Amino acid sequence: MRRREKRLLQLAGLLIVALLFLPNVGLWSLYRDRVFENSPASLDVHNQGLNGGPRPPASRGGQRRKDWHDYEAIKRDAARPGNGEQGKPFPLTDADRVDQAYRENGFNIYVSNRISLNRSLPDIRHPNCKLKLYAEKLPNTSIIIPFHNEGWSSLLRTVHSILNRSPPELIAEIILVDDFSDREHLKASLEDYMVRMPKVRILRTKKREGLIRTRLLGAAAAKGEVITFLDSHCEANVNWLPPLDYRIAQNRKSIVCPMIDVIDHDNFGYETQAGDAMRGAFDWEMYYKRIPIPTELQKDDPSEPFDGLAKLQSPVMAGGLFAVDRKWFWELGGYDTGLEIWGGEQYEISFKVWMCGGRMEDIPCSRVGHIYRKYVPYKVPGGVSLARNLKRVAEVWMDEYAEYIYQRRPEYRHLSAGDVTAQKELRARLNCKSFKWFMTDVAWDLPKHYPPVEPPAAAWGELRNVGSGLCMESKHFSSGSPLRVETCVKGRGEAAWSHGQVFTFGWREDIRVGDPLHTKKVCFDAISHNSPVTLYDCHGMKGNQLWRYRKDKTLYHPISNSCIDHNPTEKRVFMNSCDSSSPSQQWIFERTNSTVLEQFNRNQDS
Repeated sequence: MRRREKRLLQLAGLLIVALLFLPNVGLWSLYRDRVFENSPASLDVHNQGLNGGPRPPASRGGQRRKDWHDYEAIKRDAARPGNGEQGKPFPLTDADRVDQAYRENGFNIYVSNRISLNRSLPDIRHPNCKLKLYAEKLPNTSIIIPFHNEGWSSLLRTVHSILNRSPPELIAEIILVDDFSDREHLKASLEDYMVRMPKVRILRTKKREGLIRTRLLGAAAAKGEVITFLDSHCEANVNWLPPLDYRIAQNRKSIVCPMIDVIDHDNFGYETQAGDAMRGAFDWEMYYKRIPIPTELQKDDPSEPFDGLAKLQSPVMAGGLFAVDRKWFWELGGYDTGLEIWGGEQYEISFKVWMCGGRMEDIPCSRVGHIYRKYVPYKVPGGVSLARNLKRVAEVWMDEYAEYIYQRRPEYRHLSAGDVTAQKELRARLNCKSFKWFMTDVAWDLPKHYPPVEPPAAAWGELRNVGSGLCMESKHFSSGSPLRVETCVKGRGEAAWSHGQVFTFGWREDIRVGDPLHTKKVCFDAISHNSPVTLYDCHGMKGNQLWRYRKDKTLYHPISNSCIDHNPTEKRVFMNSCDSSSPSQQWIFERTNSTVLEQFNRNQDS
């Protein structure tokens, strides 16, 4: 018995020694890596990368890591001359701006055709991204690109940018999935062109399937360890792929999204989105929104603003660009095949991954540019409804919170979502959490920006001027439309809302078109003390859209330190230096809530 105990003690001692001192193991490895990362030699290695050369491999936690940048390609790109290079806007002429340039694609194909398929892009990542090392061994990926009647140059530039800026060993294949296109350049010509690119293959649907099922067709054919979905009018930026693959290698149940930059639909200039690192969210009409990282949670390293914590991650993705472990994607059931054509799929996959044991992360060191179309250039097949898709997602995943959708969209309440039995069984089989958990742990601050129950408005109804007796009016409800004054229609027995004469001064302290329960997504906006007052897409971030309705009946604009005025003869509405004695600056809302108004004014005073 004593001999056995002695052997056990000896074995335990050997294990402790191994834990402490063996290479690439345990405490010694962690100590060595920490010393390496903070040593002068480490700083020299970082400087090598900044100066345009590859950094030697390093080890962390027993895992070999390396610099995945292709410095030769970066150097070649930096030297490229020509229009559109370095992501600069193409110089437009009047001939470039004609409607025909946009008609087939929703962006300026004339400009696209005159920019190189291999054009260079600005590296707009935070400088810290250039210092990051990722595992030497990363999973390869199948890149799925669905398209329908895409422009020739925009589709090819997407493929070229991927091949030019991705490590070849990480690309298993690029699968172009044609959703029943009827344009000649996407048939034999495309087949002939792609023959020279051995990693590219083309699949074709036999009828119009729509974005969702086209993506599923590509995913079903994929062979890579990871599936990466991109749109057909994108441009991959420097070293975009290793950061995505690395995060999935760390946690196979992560869905990861690159930062999506904006390629201008007119001149193809490349730039970040406004606000850059923000979190994906939604309002209770199921419009996609972006919300800021709370100030108190912002990190010192801008290249890692989300810090891996669920509290800082996006509740939902934007939709089209993300990477996921192939097996995990199918364990989650892929996309719901009951979703038709387009819309709602980003909510379905986002809710599902969070609630069913996974996570979703935005990766700021991975950047991909995307053309946001001026308009959708093709018709969606008849009988298909975005509303049906959204109702289906709400019924399967949102539990009691679906009621908040129906309160704002009463037409959804009695709409058929189709048979959702299989989706509810999938949710039960995966032992998914409740939507209340999602709202508490993931979308914890969404109600601050988009409350499920709309707080009471401060004032609403017609907005009549004291001096002229005319009413504020917006006829077109569209962003960029100027506000005017017109004869008040309510006195003529007509519905004021149908003439754009109903406005709401709501809890966000902005003024929107419509009554409190049915506001439009456009707000009063002004930029200076003498600018016109126009409607602009509501952003909820105050700034140019912050207003005060003061006791002297003036509508005060803090950012320009001016008040709304008007010219009754010209019907113009504009900003002017505040004069509380001027009747032309005094406005009366049809209804007011004095309690809320007092609270707004207290907020201003504090």
